[in-house]
Amino acid sequence: MSLFCWPLISVPLVLAVLAILVAATRRSGGMPGLPRLPVVGSLPWLGGHMPPHLLFTQLGARYGPLFDIYLGPHRTVVVNDHVHAREVLLQRGRDFAGRPSMVTPADDPDRTARRRRAKTTFPPPGQATTDLLTRDGKDIAFADYSPLWKLHRRLVHASFALFGEGSNRLQEMVLSEADGLCGELLSGEGRGVDPSPAVTAAVTNVVCTLVFGSAYRRGDEELEEVLRYNDGIVRTITRGGLVDIFPWMKVFPNASMSELKACVAVRDRLLARKLREHKASSQSQAEPRDLLDALLKGQSSPGPDGELITDDHVLMTAAEAFGAGVETTSTTLLWILAYLLHHPEVQERVQTELDEEVGDRAVRAADRARLPYLDAVISEGMRIRPVSPVLIPHVAMTDSSVGHHAVRRGTRVLVNMWAIHHDPSHWDRPDLFTPGRFLDERGRRVTPSCFLPFGAGPRICVGESLARTELFLFLSTMLQRMSFALPRGAPPPDLRGRLGVVLQPLPYKMAVTPRAGWAVGPRA
Repeated sequence: MSLFCWPLISVPLVLAVLAILVAATRRSGGMPGLPRLPVVGSLPWLGGHMPPHLLFTQLGARYGPLFDIYLGPHRTVVVNDHVHAREVLLQRGRDFAGRPSMVTPADDPDRTARRRRAKTTFPPPGQATTDLLTRDGKDIAFADYSPLWKLHRRLVHASFALFGEGSNRLQEMVLSEADGLCGELLSGEGRGVDPSPAVTAAVTNVVCTLVFGSAYRRGDEELEEVLRYNDGIVRTITRGGLVDIFPWMKVFPNASMSELKACVAVRDRLLARKLREHKASSQSQAEPRDLLDALLKGQSSPGPDGELITDDHVLMTAAEAFGAGVETTSTTLLWILAYLLHHPEVQERVQTELDEEVGDRAVRAADRARLPYLDAVISEGMRIRPVSPVLIPHVAMTDSSVGHHAVRRGTRVLVNMWAIHHDPSHWDRPDLFTPGRFLDERGRRVTPSCFLPFGAGPRICVGESLARTELFLFLSTMLQRMSFALPRGAPPPDLRGRLGVVLQPLPYKMAVTPRAGWAVGPRA
């Protein structure tokens, strides 16, 4: 046989082998889902450039609200409806409280021992983006579920409670920054201004004050350093994700991972310096001045296994406050402002409510119950554009089930919050910005069970009360003192968004004008 015949024979042969492989991996029963191939899993069927939350929503229309895919070798269950989401997050919350270890460093026996105690010993050696960000899982959001993690979370929750919802300390921090934010936006004198830099700087300054007691003026070099490294982390973290699926890819050069390492190094140097300063002065303080003080005072209480919260845990908690607290709060505010430019009638109704219920005094956190429509606007902003369209992956800590389908230990679970918050069977015309959906017929606040902006269960966002207070005080202060409109001739904001660490609005500009009586500084 001529060698020239081999290409003609090999093509159908390869296709036949692939067909056999695909057929062998299809399910004859059980949970529906995509086919898979060895090594790459379902990735060939996940092609294109559609963001994951939209892709999973589209696949849900074909396979139902619960289906599975394989991301490389990892079985991953996708949850697209609130009933199964509440089962995963609440009813079986402890079963699914784990986090994927991504790529475990080969030379870290301590982590291996910790995972063995926590009964989670999955993936192969390497290095992952989350390990890099969190010093091998010493934060709250990405750390695996274990007795030490529960101790750490309790300490962080107690520390946050010092500055939580209704706290005068947090209120004064936010109102001080809101004053400065209003002044900076009004300095544009009605011309088109991009609100993003001013909003991000104001929220960052709140976190700086909360975490290590330093408030900065705009342009201060240390604040600018924080803004730079945080932006660098946000820009680069999502680009190295394939290493988390295929550990062997760590052998290839990766410019994004190199940039991420550089940004993390700058972050850690700054936070380590702040920690040293706090250690030197905290003994003389009767009460915690900030989050670092509170965490340092709580370090001495050992966990069930005698483990202690280390300096790395304290540093990574502080780092997470910047990474999570700044991006989520500032992005939510920017989305709400973008929608108000599309819906000036909503802005007018909020301002009427503020005028009637608050008047010309400064808004306080206690006013939230008196401003149900403004609160509904915040909720609608978080619903229509969830900053985390797909929650951080959960992992089954034990053999369990979802929707009567068996789920083996080690399976990853992705909760598609976008699909849940845009489900037409629960939300009337879900693509429309309609704050009234969060009010009853008497104008009182209601919260549907399918609204889960901060997650739920053991892994619910530990900073929820802080975020709610910040969003309320920033937005109410801004709308009390200023009005926003499209600059002359400018198009309305593009509402499609750009997905990175969070779903961010594309850049837009707005014209800012003072409301009557607020042209010169804040009122007392």
